[in-house]
Amino acid sequence: AFAGLDDVEKIKSITFENGELTDIWVEEATECQEADINQLKVRLRGGKSKKQMVLSFNPINVQHWIKRHFVDREVEKNVTVIHSTYKDNKFLTEDDRKALEDLKHIDEYTYEVYCLGKWGILGKTVFDARAIQKRLEDIPEPMRVGYFTYDYDGLKLTNIKWVSDKSGYIKIYKQPNQCGFTEFCIGGDTAGEGSDYFVGMVLDAKTGEQVAVLHHQFDADQYTRQMYCLGKYYKDALIGIEANFDSYPIMELQRLGYPKQYVRTAQDTYTGKTEKRFGFKTTSLTRPTIISRLIEIVREHCETINSKETLEELLTIIRNEKGRIEAPQGGHDDQ
Repeated sequence: AFAGLDDVEKIKSITFENGELTDIWVEEATECQEADINQLKVRLRGGKSKKQMVLSFNPINVQHWIKRHFVDREVEKNVTVIHSTYKDNKFLTEDDRKALEDLKHIDEYTYEVYCLGKWGILGKTVFDARAIQKRLEDIPEPMRVGYFTYDYDGLKLTNIKWVSDKSGYIKIYKQPNQCGFTEFCIGGDTAGEGSDYFVGMVLDAKTGEQVAVLHHQFDADQYTRQMYCLGKYYKDALIGIEANFDSYPIMELQRLGYPKQYVRTAQDTYTGKTEKRFGFKTTSLTRPTIISRLIEIVREHCETINSKETLEELLTIIRNEKGRIEAPQGGHDDQ
């Protein structure tokens, strides 16, 4: 039975006069939404026969839900991953192979994604894709994964404790006592609208090394308390949260009595006076400077980035048709 997934509702009516549905093959699976595949899975129910679903695709977008769901096994554990490249294609001629291998000398990153089937993205990537791919090959595993628990009486956070949990949303790559006599800073990004994440990025203020990452979708008050705990854990780190969309975490940190928040100067549009305010603003003036500095860091000091998720997100940042730097549709630029 052949069917399209332009309307997943049509799949619900598939029945057979004899036998049962045992196998589904989805070609170009990366064109499908997660909900579509989930609907196909429920078609494979009942009966005594062994059932199997096969997804075939080219692994282009490193942020695709299929990678998270099946390849990284964050959702499905009972999965077999089969990886093949042009080297396994017995129908290619020698000229075909030479044309593909010549890409290695023209654009090494495109060769690795298109020919070797590495997860990446094809297009005008902003950051040094080769440096990122090389770092991904040597990326360290986090020392600890988990989150913080605490007691909260409506005014203060006390009895803060770390809880190790493999499914936790905070990953620690270096403990505070491993970084010598240094200070730490934490950059924060609120979720804004849509499906973005709340993020906290802990850096060694002396070396710029990424030592911990908080990355999760939850409510602003929960995010603020985890950031408070993370800051206390890293020696009262300086916390700077972007103030473009949601100022609640900034105000709540102040109310909770967190000792060190980043302070910027801003001009009051009514009085013209210069004021001091917590948090930082990303504007049309500061954004190019931030991106340019990050481009340099990725190219020259990619070894300071320890998070696989951060690196994979950087791979997807492209220039659109108008030259604006952004994440692709359906992607994220939180980290």
